[in-house]
Amino acid sequence: MLSLFRRLIYSRFGAVVALIVLVVLALAFVLGDVGGLSQGFSGAREASVATINGRSITVGELRDQVRRDFQSFRQQQPGLTMQQYLDAGGLDGSLNRLVASFAVEAFARKYGMGTSKKQVDQKLAAIPGVLGLDGKFSKDNYQQLLARAQLTDKKLREELARSILLEQLTLPNAGATQVPEKLAAPYAALLLEKRYGQVAFIPARAIGAGTVPTAAELKTFYQRQRARYRVPERRALRYAIIAPDTLKAQATPSSAELDAAYRAQAARFAARETRTLQQVVVTQAAPAQALAAKVKAGTPIAAAARAIGLEAATLTAVDQAGYAGQTSADLAKQVFALPQGGVSAPIKGPLGYTIVQVQKVERLAATPEAQARATLSEELAKAKLTRLLSEAQEQIGDAIDEKATFESIVTQRKLAVQTVPPITAQGIDPVHPERQPNALLRPLIDTAFKIDPEEGPQLGPLQQDGSFALLLVERVLPPFFPPLADIGPAVARDFTIDRAQRKARAVAVQVIAAVSKGMPLAQALQETGLQLPPIQPLEAARAQLETLGNRAPPPVTLAFAMKEKTAKLQAAPGGAGWLIVSLDRIERAKGSITPAIVAARRAELGREIGNEYLEQFVRAVRAHLGVRVNDAEVSKLRTELLGSGS
Repeated sequence: MLSLFRRLIYSRFGAVVALIVLVVLALAFVLGDVGGLSQGFSGAREASVATINGRSITVGELRDQVRRDFQSFRQQQPGLTMQQYLDAGGLDGSLNRLVASFAVEAFARKYGMGTSKKQVDQKLAAIPGVLGLDGKFSKDNYQQLLARAQLTDKKLREELARSILLEQLTLPNAGATQVPEKLAAPYAALLLEKRYGQVAFIPARAIGAGTVPTAAELKTFYQRQRARYRVPERRALRYAIIAPDTLKAQATPSSAELDAAYRAQAARFAARETRTLQQVVVTQAAPAQALAAKVKAGTPIAAAARAIGLEAATLTAVDQAGYAGQTSADLAKQVFALPQGGVSAPIKGPLGYTIVQVQKVERLAATPEAQARATLSEELAKAKLTRLLSEAQEQIGDAIDEKATFESIVTQRKLAVQTVPPITAQGIDPVHPERQPNALLRPLIDTAFKIDPEEGPQLGPLQQDGSFALLLVERVLPPFFPPLADIGPAVARDFTIDRAQRKARAVAVQVIAAVSKGMPLAQALQETGLQLPPIQPLEAARAQLETLGNRAPPPVTLAFAMKEKTAKLQAAPGGAGWLIVSLDRIERAKGSITPAIVAARRAELGREIGNEYLEQFVRAVRAHLGVRVNDAEVSKLRTELLGSGS
């Protein structure tokens, strides 16, 4: 989600609204909507979805906001449908954020808070892209940004003024981190709480397949579950891969190139001497002379340097040329004339006087010519291959810019073309669902579902070795609902599973009713007459639950949301049946809580208390202003969006 937010900021549209959305980001998190934070509130007079102190949020404003948010999320998840987005709370999130921002502004203005033109101008000048090359405000740049964002100067200034008020009222709350110890202590005690119970499983397979479904039953089931059989948009692709292997032959260095490289790097393969050195730089001549004398007398140079508040630097396995590059040729000449263990006299340099002690001298034999040439051949081939890949990508990119066709590019470069049948954004071919998507083509498929097919061929990255592909979206097949006759066996299978699931749930509900009346869980299960798995014990501490987080088993999570001596129903993973969680006993912490646990809990709450204060503040503002939401209009908009986006 943060990557989505960054993308919005750095987009052309986001450059205009980034400063606005930064100050309401905390509100977005509290109210459950952090995507698509652009603020283009506009619209004609129409029905209202909310009223805030006399100011209405229209259906059009909310509709535009939801669509912008949906498109932003869809860039990250190309297969996302409007129904999935709305089911995940997209509409409610956009509405809550709009209401919160306008409510806080109305609250501020009601009690005399305001903004000056200077404050708004400062915000305006800070928007990326409004300054010209001379560093001054550019009217042309500003007008272009407004046009791209579909905003007027007045509307943008209103949003900037609102952002200033939001910042003044919300940032102090969002930045709170202090939690009293007495408030943290009860929460710390919860960590030591333990819960004991039992978990029973009513598998759907225990019910049996039942009778063969009739045509009428299948038709009704298909109509009711039609959305699950919707085939999303598919795209048929053609591509040609340009990989290191395809250019390997061209990257082989010639004899002339090898000869030239060997001559140029002869010193690298000749016999040479390397040294491990320790050196200290002293700013004054007298202390430098004293330190050199002390080292020559037998004191390790590191100890002598520390005695005057300095640290000796160590250089490992450097040759004379390398050392000269780091210091100077004169200093290198003197140092490499010293024997092992030798200490130089202070040598004046730009930073002071350098004293060097030779710790180790190592003489390396010359590299045989055959070995040197083999090393150079590998290095030259690698560098040449990188250059060839870069040149190929640049040349193909230039051809695409000049409107060259996919066929002309692959013909000219003699590329092997491969095809992909119509697939979804997940790489699945609905006609042959048993075929697994090629993981190596994942980046290419992502690119294929982000580009506009009308743009013609495009380049897409493949792997970190520098390979890329020339891609063409050949066909786009819109979403559709397959006829029942074409998917009859699949629908019959799903119907049978669904029927067994519903019957298994009815059995589980009967068991829970019996347990709620005092019957032991084992007896209630036995009276179902089904062959069921044995009951599993449940024992867990809240500290374990918090440590596991989302990885905690669902029955454990449910157990910590139940009352003692109760039983609840829970769907088993994968639609396999139903779980019955029975909570027998709650064991709470006794005595004082370890201070370390309280301190840890206090720090943890401190990271969340700001959002809690902010949420309470927004709720109080809404209640104070008497905010009213028109649920009927929101429901109508939801239906409209589903009709246009499903």
